Amino acid sequence: MGQSTESSKTPPLVLTNPKGLFDPAPYGFSHVAQVAAGTRLIYLAGQGGERESGALEPDFRLQVRQALQNVRTALASVGAGVGDVAKLTMLVVDHTEEKLRIIGPELDAAWGDGMKPTCTLIPVPRLALDGMLFEVEAVAVLRT
Repeated sequence: MGQSTESSKTPPLVLTNPKGLFDPAPYGFSHVAQVAAGTRLIYLAGQGGERESGALEPDFRLQVRQALQNVRTALASVGAGVGDVAKLTMLVVDHTEEKLRIIGPELDAAWGDGMKPTCTLIPVPRLALDGMLFEVEAVAVLRT
């Protein structure tokens, strides 16, 4: 058995919501992500609502659900999971608060009871493909 080092005791990622800031949990994100030294960063390209065949889901909720599943698939390919995600960036075509009320529960379903990562939502007029309504990119942290 090897000796335990201080860096191996420090979690690679710590998500927090500092006192003095509003509770972001209903919106599906955390305010702060702390990444420990000696970790490996994983960057995921923007994931849309396309299935493996390339077919795009037809409505906003289904695109969000599929995009988050695509994030999970990409994470699993490198031995990571949603609990390893430090940051999400979401791009939403013609954003409304109604769409935000869809995103929160879909994040809850994808992430479960764990802390949600930090997140920025950016309203956009259009995405890369016709009919694409939602895209999400992620940064994950793994211990080296």
